[in-house]
Amino acid sequence: MADHKHDAGHAHTEEHFREKHLMLDPLPRGQMNDMVMESMTGKPGWKFWTAVIILSGIVAYGLVYSWAKMIAEGVGIAGVNRPSYWGIFLVNTVFWIGISHAGTFISAILRVFKAEFRRPFTRAAELMTTFGLVQAGFSVFMHMGRVWLSYWLFPYPNQRMLWPNLHSPLTWDLLAITTYLLSSTMYLFLPLIPDMAMARDRSTGWRKNLYKALALGFRGTEGEWTHLRHAMNIFAFAIIPVMFSVHTIVSWDFAAATRPGWNSTIFGPYFVVGALHSGMGAAVIVLAVIRSNMKHMDYFIRAEHFDAIGKLMLIISMTWAYFFFNDYMVQWYGGDKWTHQLLHFHEAGPLGWMWFAMLFCNVVVPWAILWNTKWRSTPWLVSTVGIIINVGMWFERYIIVPISLTINRAPFTWRMYTPGVEIPLGIGTLALFILLYVLASKLIPLIPVWEVQEGQMAHELKKFGRETVVSVSELE
Repeated sequence: MADHKHDAGHAHTEEHFREKHLMLDPLPRGQMNDMVMESMTGKPGWKFWTAVIILSGIVAYGLVYSWAKMIAEGVGIAGVNRPSYWGIFLVNTVFWIGISHAGTFISAILRVFKAEFRRPFTRAAELMTTFGLVQAGFSVFMHMGRVWLSYWLFPYPNQRMLWPNLHSPLTWDLLAITTYLLSSTMYLFLPLIPDMAMARDRSTGWRKNLYKALALGFRGTEGEWTHLRHAMNIFAFAIIPVMFSVHTIVSWDFAAATRPGWNSTIFGPYFVVGALHSGMGAAVIVLAVIRSNMKHMDYFIRAEHFDAIGKLMLIISMTWAYFFFNDYMVQWYGGDKWTHQLLHFHEAGPLGWMWFAMLFCNVVVPWAILWNTKWRSTPWLVSTVGIIINVGMWFERYIIVPISLTINRAPFTWRMYTPGVEIPLGIGTLALFILLYVLASKLIPLIPVWEVQEGQMAHELKKFGRETVVSVSELE
């Protein structure tokens, strides 16, 4: 009788583990492949077409029309002017580069540390990197104004006999962001190859031809898997320093200047942590949308994943708070009267509410909600925190760029920055980012099925006496 009760309790424990953990709840391989393919190839519903039409309209007006208008009439219709020559264009550049860091952090760093919870959402995070960098590139070209003369930036002797200033941090940006875009795109493509082969074998018509080309003849032989894993390991280790260098160099655009509020040696790690803060917030938003709007995604993306990301968001929020107050206190005690004037302007100026809102969004909200396991495991609540964090991080970049430029060492030039055409252009880049995701959901598997299957093969429940524990095997 006792043995029967013990076996029943053990069975109940196993069922609890399987319900809670994706890695312990395997389905037949063919069924999982069909679930992902159905979410891609199923007939789009009204929600999909409504989203595509609305987002396309916003992109057409906010990005295409507004940009064409600015090119035709000149940068004068934007709000950039003395002393704030950098406005929302540069704010969005820093913001989107920060968003792109989530993909590398989730996929590369967590892969290196063998964090198993990352497996079902690495693809969604990697897409964020590529799509985010596209928006950052658009923002840079918008800031240039006469974008058709961008070839003057490249290091070759042009008709004006000018060479780019290689001492400028902006040149470092070009090199770092280009390297990051190319390497992250290749890192996105590598783990996509087996899923493209899976989609190729389950598709017909134009889809089969597309997936056949992208699969590069992958057949799943032992040699192909070995080469793929080696290539992914090399890229995972190589792309991590590139990720850190990109946002460090972005911070040097500010720290290398001698302007009040910018001349700070802590800007490097401060910007990197801020990028991770906004990136993780965006990642959890994407996961919540995918889970609630795509068929069968609630099997792959579970409460455990929101709980794990919520913990990372809480840790990053604490780290960001440390670096923020580190930067603030050092500048406050530095003794420079113009820096004191700027810090006071941040808090008590016309946009002082934004400074307090930044701290509320980036510190108060995450600390108040993400400490609780039940709240962390609630997708809509964690994604709401992610939205609030991204609002706060955008405020932070706005404070650093145009508001800080308002106060300089020549008071007769002080003038508040008032954005113009930058607002629809910024909304257009956001709409394009979301639109690319919506279209990608119908073209590529947003769940790396083979990685999930590999993780499920490595995980098993083992019984030691009366205890049931999770065991993870090494897969070579």
